[in-house]
Amino acid sequence: MFFRTLSGRFLLLTILFVLLAEVMILVPSVARFREEYLNTRLERAQIASLALLASDGSISDKLAEELLATAGVFNVVLRRDALRELVLSSPIPGPVVATYDLRNPSPLDLLRDGMTALFAPDGAVFRLIGDPVQEAGLLIEVTMDAGPLRESLRAYAGRILTVSLAISLATAALLFFAVQTLIVAPIRRVIVSMAEYAKAPEDARRIIAPTASVTELRDAEEALQHLQEDLTRALRQKERLAQLGGAVARISHDLRNILSTATLVADRIEQSSDPAVTRAAPKLINALSRAVNLCESTLAFGKAEEPPPRLTLFALRPMVEELVESERLACGAECAVEFLIDVPATLMMRADVEQVFRVLSNLVRNARQAIEATGQPGSIEISAQDQDDGTVIRVIDTGPGLPARARDNLFAAFQGGARKGGTGLGLVIAAELVRGHGGKLDLVRTGEDGTEFRCWLPHALSNGD
Repeated sequence: MFFRTLSGRFLLLTILFVLLAEVMILVPSVARFREEYLNTRLERAQIASLALLASDGSISDKLAEELLATAGVFNVVLRRDALRELVLSSPIPGPVVATYDLRNPSPLDLLRDGMTALFAPDGAVFRLIGDPVQEAGLLIEVTMDAGPLRESLRAYAGRILTVSLAISLATAALLFFAVQTLIVAPIRRVIVSMAEYAKAPEDARRIIAPTASVTELRDAEEALQHLQEDLTRALRQKERLAQLGGAVARISHDLRNILSTATLVADRIEQSSDPAVTRAAPKLINALSRAVNLCESTLAFGKAEEPPPRLTLFALRPMVEELVESERLACGAECAVEFLIDVPATLMMRADVEQVFRVLSNLVRNARQAIEATGQPGSIEISAQDQDDGTVIRVIDTGPGLPARARDNLFAAFQGGARKGGTGLGLVIAAELVRGHGGKLDLVRTGEDGTEFRCWLPHALSNGD
């Protein structure tokens, strides 16, 4: 429906305002014309009465009728002072229905009486009282027919209505077309651009180019442009992630088979009589088991998301010690990174041990690589504390801190890499695993004196609770 559109609503409001403007123009104009009309009749009546004064009060009936007809009244009473009074009179065709005093009328009275005069009945007679011009007496009073006044008012109102209506309609039309051009057309352009963009949001050519001259509309177009650009980038990144997920899933499938074979070989190595091999074999088997589990999880991740955590009760410190030992091996014999562990031996957690290991492994590995990149010695501290609402694990290093780009895109895939060639997936995965436990991973601080990450994991209820 047309009047449900912006153009229809604006047109309807324009019509209402034009009608209101007509009323505001017409009513005062009619009241002012009536007042001038009546004052003219009073002046003519005063002139007629002064003719009586010039003739010493004796004029013929025919001349009196001509004077009254010229003034347009039935009779005239002019009070010169308290004693003298001049009277011209003729038969009145009917009773006097109203009396109007023009000596000191209020604006509201003038407006009301003007509208009343427009609709006066035929044959109505009214009395009019006013001040004589040139201070020629105390007051002047006349009786006159309302018909001529009504016809004059209607003719005048018709002319005013025609002229003002033509001006109002022309103004309204110009305003309507101006709004169509300056507001409605740009809004339609935005709507068309949104519809076209929705058909192929990955096509950058469909992104709107701001052209509106109105500040608010241009701001809207610029906001839509930024939104479309961000959405296009996000869709492209999502597409790349989907392709990467498919590739990783295929690689993980084949790698899982290779690691399964390596696990069988490790089981044979565990039976060796060499004490060093016997001590290292369990760690190798655990590492291979985690690699197999990671491949299996990656297959699921490539399809949807990380699997829900499998909660078990475990001691945190042994897992942290195993993680630190793995990082020391990766660091090499001449490792300049010192690992510090501040985890109570009695601290127990109910969580997915593999996922917690991956979270801490990502944090510690990033810290180690950052310190190694500087070529200077440094330290990494892993601490844990049991609180009322959960367990807080902190990973603190003395590295160079995160660069600005990494801080701005900390948990964004392919954007938050802290080192050259890094993808930033480590922190993304770590944050997702923590959220899967109902926890939160935060960057507490970073700078030249080092970086600190805080991982909070809530207490989980056991199956028997």
